[in-house]
Amino acid sequence: MKKQLAIIGLGYVGLPLAIEFAKKYKVIGFDTNEERVAELNQLKDRTNEANLDDLKTVISASEMGLTLSANLADLATCTIYIVTVPTPIDQLKRPDLQPLLAASKMLGIVLKADDIVIYESTVYPGCTEEDCVPVLEKISGLKYNVDFFCGYSPERINPGDKINTLTKIKKVTSGSTPAIATEIDQLYASIITAGTHLAPSIKVAEASKAIENAQRDVNISFVNELALIFDRMDIDTTDVLAAAATKWNFLNYKPGLVGGHCIGVDPYYLAHKSESLGYKPEVILSGRRINDNMGMFVANKVIKMLVARDKVINGAKALILGFAFKENCPDTRNTRVIDIYKELKSFSMQVDVCDPWANPEDVRTEYGIQMIKDNGFKHYDVIILAVAHQRFLKLDYAGFRESGAIIFDTKSFIDRDLVDARL
Repeated sequence: MKKQLAIIGLGYVGLPLAIEFAKKYKVIGFDTNEERVAELNQLKDRTNEANLDDLKTVISASEMGLTLSANLADLATCTIYIVTVPTPIDQLKRPDLQPLLAASKMLGIVLKADDIVIYESTVYPGCTEEDCVPVLEKISGLKYNVDFFCGYSPERINPGDKINTLTKIKKVTSGSTPAIATEIDQLYASIITAGTHLAPSIKVAEASKAIENAQRDVNISFVNELALIFDRMDIDTTDVLAAAATKWNFLNYKPGLVGGHCIGVDPYYLAHKSESLGYKPEVILSGRRINDNMGMFVANKVIKMLVARDKVINGAKALILGFAFKENCPDTRNTRVIDIYKELKSFSMQVDVCDPWANPEDVRTEYGIQMIKDNGFKHYDVIILAVAHQRFLKLDYAGFRESGAIIFDTKSFIDRDLVDARL
């Protein structure tokens, strides 16, 4: 019998995966958001991650191809289910498994004998078998590794990156039995041109994903701490890094805001599991504290600069350029730009936010901010470049400075002669 796949969740991870698999298999792309499904059927992708020509081709394919649906009954004929739902953190920075467990409950309804459920959502080591599998067993009435099987293959999507795309990034795979692990590895190998790496267990694959982003988070926290130190020394951090990078083995990370759905979230999953086993991770959590405080540092640095110029803080006007968590991408999940915004507002400043990439409705709904358009700016006392969108290079920063605005560049993105301060 030919494989029929279901991709559960059609966001930044699930949609590209569904398109690639649909070039070789019959695929159901499932999402509970009916509006999202309708948009995709009209070849509209708000994430900008999909190749729309490829999407059109696989949707119109006759034999294999992709069917997009919000109807659970359409999953009944599938034999392999790949879960790509979000795994965020809550307000207390604890793992929020609600979307993952909800997807598992839903799949338990349609799960059949010999089916395989593969999780791609980022989790802590042990989550698949300790949290998700019991839900699948309870709802389906089936026995794990007897009637159905599981696997884990961590997503490696980099939103906004059009070079390191899905098929060009080596894929880690795993399965709940040796035979299933091999089957899952071969499945991914059929679409991943960069190759696969078969991990010895599901837990190892889960852990590999957790440390990928925790490692990057710690490295960025180191240079962020350097930026805090060098600010007190009146040294430009970018100059220091450029000098240090002349050594062949220096890791050239840059300071900045660390948000998004991976680097700013995944370390908390690893820390949560570690603490549940009686060990409090010092390096991981200290790095998180530094990175989480960078937005406040930027805002307070700006306040001090305004005070130094004898500006009245109450009612001063600020413009934040960028709200997405990274450049040239509409993704605003866990953006740390919000920290700058809130801190400036706490000083009773008037703060405008402009981001031509971010979806205005999403920003308004999630963060309560009505963004402005970038088709002409009024006078501002301070302008903060928070996200290095290419479009922002075209702005008249010299004109802003001539009008008396302080310009703070958090990304060292524009000509240093045009800015008053940068990280």
